[in-house]
Amino acid sequence: MKPYPFTAVVGLPDLRLALVLSSISPAVGGVLVRGEKGTAKSTMVRALAGLLPGVDVVDGCRFSCDPAAPDPLCPDGPHEGAKSHRRPAKLVELPVGAAEDRVIGSLHLERALAEGVTDFQPGLLAAAHRGLLYVDEVNLLHDHLVDTLLDAAAMGRATVEREGVSVSHAARFVLIGTMNPEEGELRPQLLDRFGLTVEVASSRDPEQRVEVVRRRLAYEADPDAFAAQYADEDARLAADIEAAQRLLPAVKLPDEALRQIAEVCASFEVDGMRADIVTARTAVAHAAWAGRDEVTTDDVRVAARLALPHRRRRNPFDAPGISEEQLEQALQDAQPDPGPEDDGPGSGSTPPEAPEPPQSSENAPQGEPKQSGGQQKTVGAGETFKARVFRVKGMGEGERGRRSRAITDSGRTIGVQPPSVHEGRPHLVATVKAAAPHQKARGRAGAGLKLRPEDVRYALREGREGNLVLFCVDASGSMGAKARMREVKSAVLSLLLDAYQRRDKVGLVTFRGAAAELALPPTISVDAAASRLDGLPTGGRTPLAEGLLEAARVLRVEEIRDPRRRPLLVVVTDGRATSGPDAVARAQAAAGLLAGVTTIVMDCESGKMRLGLAADLAAHLGAEHVPLADVAAESLAAAVRARTGKAA
Repeated sequence: MKPYPFTAVVGLPDLRLALVLSSISPAVGGVLVRGEKGTAKSTMVRALAGLLPGVDVVDGCRFSCDPAAPDPLCPDGPHEGAKSHRRPAKLVELPVGAAEDRVIGSLHLERALAEGVTDFQPGLLAAAHRGLLYVDEVNLLHDHLVDTLLDAAAMGRATVEREGVSVSHAARFVLIGTMNPEEGELRPQLLDRFGLTVEVASSRDPEQRVEVVRRRLAYEADPDAFAAQYADEDARLAADIEAAQRLLPAVKLPDEALRQIAEVCASFEVDGMRADIVTARTAVAHAAWAGRDEVTTDDVRVAARLALPHRRRRNPFDAPGISEEQLEQALQDAQPDPGPEDDGPGSGSTPPEAPEPPQSSENAPQGEPKQSGGQQKTVGAGETFKARVFRVKGMGEGERGRRSRAITDSGRTIGVQPPSVHEGRPHLVATVKAAAPHQKARGRAGAGLKLRPEDVRYALREGREGNLVLFCVDASGSMGAKARMREVKSAVLSLLLDAYQRRDKVGLVTFRGAAAELALPPTISVDAAASRLDGLPTGGRTPLAEGLLEAARVLRVEEIRDPRRRPLLVVVTDGRATSGPDAVARAQAAAGLLAGVTTIVMDCESGKMRLGLAADLAAHLGAEHVPLADVAAESLAAAVRARTGKAA
């Protein structure tokens, strides 16, 4: 069945342009596509491969070497005098659950030991060389795989190190990732490694939505006939891309355009110099796409809109996008006397429309509480800070992250897996030791070892896992003092940022009045948790027992759904229990249901006369008791000691 045609996709001009520019110049660094589900992200990416020019490859080379400039380090080389053929450009899809060896390739351990032969089995990076590598839901990919992909995309090579043997091969590809922000963000340092980013959303225009449905139904009814309708249009676009690729080396980047790029990047206060380099490469690609041999202000403007939005985000709570007014002002500051060519878009090209950035909760006014009727009120958070690191007890085997100790497939080697376990990387020394006593009986001849599958031992490695961090927040009247609630929200936001950086899943339970509520089911989207926290109303009595019971219920359900994530419960309260009969006794009984769960009680009690109720609750929970002021990584007392040099 023919893929859906690229030119048949309705709308999405920003995405269309970003994909085309990355195809013209792979040095741009690929595209990250962010958007809600069902917006044709994957459809357009998969259709792009059909537009790319074919590539000449060496016959029999598993690494798609270019016969005109073969890789001198190619594991299948040397290629001097080898025959070649032309094949279509490839689109290689990387599944979210792919193992590391599947991505970067692996060495055949038995042949290496027995025959002394470095038999490298290429992975997906090799398959994607000189083509496209597509990662759907890239935000759900394990961090170490994302690092591997982005390093290869930036360096143009992939290197495999296994037990003292090193293999390197060319890996130049256009990296394209798609993601739904509701399912969690990429870390800022990973965002920065994508060249361009595009925000997509479904159209609200009824006529456009009708056309989307009409075309999709027509494609499903007869894919070949539907593709034939757009074959000529796709062919024209493919020819234009190939022409732009030929023109690209001749495009000049004048000093005036470089000054504009520097002014724009400095204006948006992006970190490092990668933004300047990517913007310059994108501007050159856009000029080639428009048929020009010199970069103009229009090219810089388009490039900045695609290359900078994700680089100005400091944390996951910042809104994406850039200010159009600020962009235009920076362009004017760099070029106070624009020429006629800078009065607007040139050569028929249309810069992509920049969406209005949504209002961020962190940028919203937070000085005064918002009244929400009755005795409820909402108080904004204060400034975030570097929070203490709280870890789950013991060692798990959960999802890869950065919080708690775990047995993983990477990290430091702490032992050897038993022969019955065939997981992870082979352990060379242990394998040799297991095979050595049997060599005489196996009739070994020569220097090589005779190995059998039962000889192979696998390394036992210790790394870090991401956990489920469930916040159980007291929103009762006793917590409703404006200053106290602002401090509480600031502390929880700081812990949310920590959870984001450590690849944790987060959930939010709140309790006030007579009941508890699951305000946010467990998710990897910490910005969703921050949004719910920001709008959290306070008031009423304190149903502490109901809050703990709801937390216990959520943890039970989540253990069934996601058993690999161990829970860390953070109870944020002053310890009071005032709702319902026998409130204190019921709270203590509810605490018993959470036995064995690693729990932190964040004590929010303030004032000179303190009852110590949160400390009592911590004792019943078997939890660590942490005063609100000590949630920061450096407590006030420690900071004073550091500044004065006084001993504790």
